Amino acid sequence: MTAEAPPAVATGNSQDSASPASGVRAWMSRHPLAAYAVRRFGLYLVELWGALTIAFFFFRLMPGDPIQTLIQSLQQNYIYNQQASAEIIARYRAEFGLDGNLLSQYLVYMKKLILHGDLGPSLISYPTPAQDVILRSLPWTIGLLGISAVLAWVLGLALGAVAGWRRGKLGSRIMTNLSIALSHVPFFFVALILVYIFAYSLGWLPARSAYDSNINPGFSPAFIGSLLKYGLLPGLSIVLIGTFGWILSTRMLMVPVLGEDYLVYAEAKGLKPWRILTRYALRNCYLPQVTAFGISLGFIFNGNVLVEQLFNYPGLGTTLVTAIQQLDFNTILGVTDIAIFSVLTAVLLLDLLLPLLDPRVKYWK
Repeated sequence: MTAEAPPAVATGNSQDSASPASGVRAWMSRHPLAAYAVRRFGLYLVELWGALTIAFFFFRLMPGDPIQTLIQSLQQNYIYNQQASAEIIARYRAEFGLDGNLLSQYLVYMKKLILHGDLGPSLISYPTPAQDVILRSLPWTIGLLGISAVLAWVLGLALGAVAGWRRGKLGSRIMTNLSIALSHVPFFFVALILVYIFAYSLGWLPARSAYDSNINPGFSPAFIGSLLKYGLLPGLSIVLIGTFGWILSTRMLMVPVLGEDYLVYAEAKGLKPWRILTRYALRNCYLPQVTAFGISLGFIFNGNVLVEQLFNYPGLGTTLVTAIQQLDFNTILGVTDIAIFSVLTAVLLLDLLLPLLDPRVKYWK
């Protein structure tokens, strides 16, 4: 008769393996890409919260009182007694989220922003909400600066690849030297030159505004043609300088890979030079340029405020300048929050897409 085996005794290791933390680690090991995406998204939320918080306190600590400025402008046209004026100031402070200490203002602001997407009323267009003022300007900025940025990137990538591929040739040297000379010229300086030549000297193109005031806005050929005509000069100033910058960076990435063994092997196989350039050499430049382009999209209006001001273009840059002049904190924070959200979201999407664009990139390990 055989003896029965003693019952198994639970060990500490078995308890640890059944713990929630161990289960999470097991899931992460089975799904590395999903675990990476979750970690990266969590970091994105922390970065977004931190950036929005810093922006809030930075602008709220700016000198000046927008409500006092508003009341003083109203008192030029109306007569208030002291008690009525104090009541109006208190009401405006509460409405614009300026009553209480900074911490209470911050908590109220974040609650409204996160739960309702509410930025509060805009001082420059009272009582219109600040988000409505920003949404009216946003399509103009995306339409002008966004399309110009895409065109500049495509042209710069193509011309830079050719300049690097045909290094030493006369055309490549001219293109490279021209890019070095013009890549750091401010957008507004090029815009001034274009306005002087094509608007004032030749009279071919309009110098200001976004469309012809005699045409009713709408989805019609006349209005679309007017948009293209009025947007040509500001768009061209951005495309020219942006293209030269992308040419330099693409050429810099292209030249070091031209002596690699796989390109020599491809040439020995009898592949055509154009195929070697587009399918092999350019792919090594493609990944960092896609990364840089995605990040630059978050800044499509940051460096071009003066261009919108010069052409009186109704974009976010013009709205931001007007809001700063009148200390419209809600609108200023709204435009800043859009810039922060755009940059951080672009970086997040790039981090998630890069492993799919290039199998060599495995950030999740």
